[in-house]
Amino acid sequence: MKESRLRSAGLLAGFRRRRRGSVLVIVMVTLLFATFALVNFMEKASVDLLVDQREILSRRLRHEAYNALEMTLGVLNEFREAGNGLRSPAEGWGDPLEFAGYVPGEDRTISVSFDDESGKLPLPRMDAQMLVRLFRYWELPQAEAESVADALLGWMKRDHVYTSAVQPDYDAAPIPYEVPGRSLRSYGELAAIDKVREVFFDADGRPNDLWRRFVDSVSLFDFARPNLNGARPDTLAALGQFDDTQQRNLGDYLRGAGLYQNQGPRFFRSPNEAQAVAGPAGDTGAFEATISALRITVTVREGTTEYRLSTVIAPQGGARTIQTTASDTRRVTQTAGAQTAAQRQSRPNAAQANPRPGATPGVPGAAATPRNLQYPFTLLEIQENDAIPPPPLPPPNPLI
Repeated sequence: MKESRLRSAGLLAGFRRRRRGSVLVIVMVTLLFATFALVNFMEKASVDLLVDQREILSRRLRHEAYNALEMTLGVLNEFREAGNGLRSPAEGWGDPLEFAGYVPGEDRTISVSFDDESGKLPLPRMDAQMLVRLFRYWELPQAEAESVADALLGWMKRDHVYTSAVQPDYDAAPIPYEVPGRSLRSYGELAAIDKVREVFFDADGRPNDLWRRFVDSVSLFDFARPNLNGARPDTLAALGQFDDTQQRNLGDYLRGAGLYQNQGPRFFRSPNEAQAVAGPAGDTGAFEATISALRITVTVREGTTEYRLSTVIAPQGGARTIQTTASDTRRVTQTAGAQTAAQRQSRPNAAQANPRPGATPGVPGAAATPRNLQYPFTLLEIQENDAIPPPPLPPPNPLI
């Protein structure tokens, strides 16, 4: 009997020890999971805090960039009014923030750079002869230059009659599409144009050097004549028909190098002034000496964070964007007319409900005061950070 009691007591003690061991294991597993969860939470929280911090910093830098842009535009307007137009940074506006005494926020640096967009060839104004001259300057064979120009004009012009062997059939594409009948709005459209796609893209569909050269030499904005002070070598060759020696002389004059190291203001006040530098050959009358479209890039840095703002501006009477609708004009007009008639039938009193121009709603007989900011420039394009494309590679052996 006594032995039985001792055995029972031993079993009970062993059971209690095993139960304590099980509880200890459960507690340790719980602590382990809690530790993992806490570590993951801390890592996620630190990432979220870092993202929020960067967003706040990016917003501050964005605000700084737009302030610097407004200051830059103010300086440019002063030079524009004083000189009856902008011609070149050599006039003194190459560092507008320094000129205005602008001081950025603490621990921030700001740089402003310019690129004369009107120094390029205006694609909406280019004809077959000019395009062929450009492609021949790139050393494309005559037949290929004519075919590429023909295909490009067929994409841009309504009712274009092809004159080369190129006969695009976009209806037979895997996804059929129509030609827009207007000038390009983005350089990406080149990938959709027959023959042009073969020349400007590689076998994998990636832009090649000729595509990058086209981007650097041809502008998608519409302006009358390129600015001679910022003209690219391709512009001088295709439009002005200047040879390499003339291009080199013009470039030396604008840079203040070579024979012109100590001569002239390093910019032309009129195209006629360039004739003495370029010589009798060439067509200076195809150019003007003022900027029609100017790209401004503002870069703000604080520590390792960088914010970029790119804007294309045009003075009054300068460049314009392409406004033509990429569709059949007749079809759009008929559709719009049908919609207007339907609206009049469904709302016969709509004409009486519309206030007259200049009227203030809710105030009988009152006229609204038009708000005219009289802004000195037109903003043609605004891009920020990742939306800004990288600059194209310079053409081989640039002369300017």
